[in-house]
Amino acid sequence: MARISLDCSNSLPGIPLSVLSVPMENKYKCQQCLQVLRKPVQAQCGHRFCVHCFKQLTSAGPKPCEACRQEEIYEEPISILNSNEAFPDNAAGREIASLPARCLNQGCDWTGSIKEYEAQHEGRCEFERMQCEACKALILRTEKDRHNERECEARMLNCKYCKMTFNFKDIKAHDEICLKFPLQCKDCGKKKIPREKFNDHSKSCAKSKSACPFSEVGCKSVIDNGKLGDHEHSSTMEHLRLLLPMVLSLVRTRADAPGQAEWQEDSGLGLYRAPEEGVTMGSGAAASVHSVDVDKKVSALENIVCVLNREVERSSVTLEAFSHQHRLDQEKIENLSNKVRQLERTVNMRDLQLSETEQLVRELQFCTYDGIFVWKISDFSRRRQDAVAGRAPAMFSPAFYSSKYGYKMCLRLYLNGDGTGRGTHLSLFFVVMRGKCDALLKWPFSQKVTLMLLDQNNREHIIDAFRPDVSSTSFQRPISEMNIASGCPLFCPLAKLAGKSPYLRDDTIFIKAIVDLTGL
Repeated sequence: MARISLDCSNSLPGIPLSVLSVPMENKYKCQQCLQVLRKPVQAQCGHRFCVHCFKQLTSAGPKPCEACRQEEIYEEPISILNSNEAFPDNAAGREIASLPARCLNQGCDWTGSIKEYEAQHEGRCEFERMQCEACKALILRTEKDRHNERECEARMLNCKYCKMTFNFKDIKAHDEICLKFPLQCKDCGKKKIPREKFNDHSKSCAKSKSACPFSEVGCKSVIDNGKLGDHEHSSTMEHLRLLLPMVLSLVRTRADAPGQAEWQEDSGLGLYRAPEEGVTMGSGAAASVHSVDVDKKVSALENIVCVLNREVERSSVTLEAFSHQHRLDQEKIENLSNKVRQLERTVNMRDLQLSETEQLVRELQFCTYDGIFVWKISDFSRRRQDAVAGRAPAMFSPAFYSSKYGYKMCLRLYLNGDGTGRGTHLSLFFVVMRGKCDALLKWPFSQKVTLMLLDQNNREHIIDAFRPDVSSTSFQRPISEMNIASGCPLFCPLAKLAGKSPYLRDDTIFIKAIVDLTGL
């Protein structure tokens, strides 16, 4: 007997019983997983197993057959499962392959044989629900890419400001601490200030308010940062008047300090006298001399302050003249700035209008209104290289219409395939777009669509046609610019475009779409 190969790392357990369209005979059941045999092998006792199940049973060495024990026919050594004694049961495999099968997935009406199920449909059904590896949610296979990119709560994103990677559900918390997150100054209105630089901006913002530096001596003014210099110049006299009592207080404090020191020195000699006892003649003479000196110093300081006041007054007059001229200049600059901003807004509006006009002209150049559209795709080799490299995997055709006020549609082409056709086929899809007259049309869209890759020798075109599934969101009235594309992921094998292909001439292909207008 042939020994079973143990190097099939991609083997699967049995096929679910409910895949069969007819009742299953026991001879087609795996004795281990109790499902329909997949790649059946037969042990020397006669019982059949999936190759996957048999490898698991005998992975630790020979093992008794539980089916023999249950049937009370256990007999050694025949009932010992051993990979050296088992062999592939090709006859049973052929019988099972011809059994009728159906798809288990809700909404899928596929039918065929077990062989076709394994080769063509299993693991490829667009109605199959699979578990997202990140958030563990069940999603349709066809919606896996969209779920991973837009809907998965556990997907990882890069912050568009600081480029850090974080979980989608943490996006709001991250925005609260992101150092690069843009903030707006509520005082000057400036936008897009990074959070890490916002404190510096607040200190230097010309319209941000702060207390006067002389607030500690009594000035109660709160001024814009940009006008702090003006305030200091205009309020110099007021600030000096606020400073004068403090200066005189300091002078008196210093004048009183020596007397206290002398009393302390006397105290150090043991001459403890109460205040009302008076002082010696020597102490009185010294205090009188010291008082005369303090008066002279105070008089000198007062003279200095008077001189400074006169200088400040002259400076204030000069500064007032300069300030007046400065205000006039600022008004002129502001007026000119407003005119420049107005002209910039006008230019931007004209640029936008020009861009919209150019887009409309391009659409009208290729647009048709009879439901028939021929799409010429030149420079095919370069475009396909871009698709293979991932730079431009898909391309959209210009829009076309079923009538002047009818459905708006376009085509979407993957030159390196999409989904099941990736790398092997051209994938062509039909897209319903949002039009200006959608409110007047019948929804969902239900017209038959025919897609063609034209043979440039006019012999054998590649044709695929379908009638829309009216329950699909792809054919409901669009609420965004365009619906999800629907069509043919296996539209044309890429091999047919190799060599001297009649479909590819002068590095150009032609695709034709025909929308059946019956009933419109």
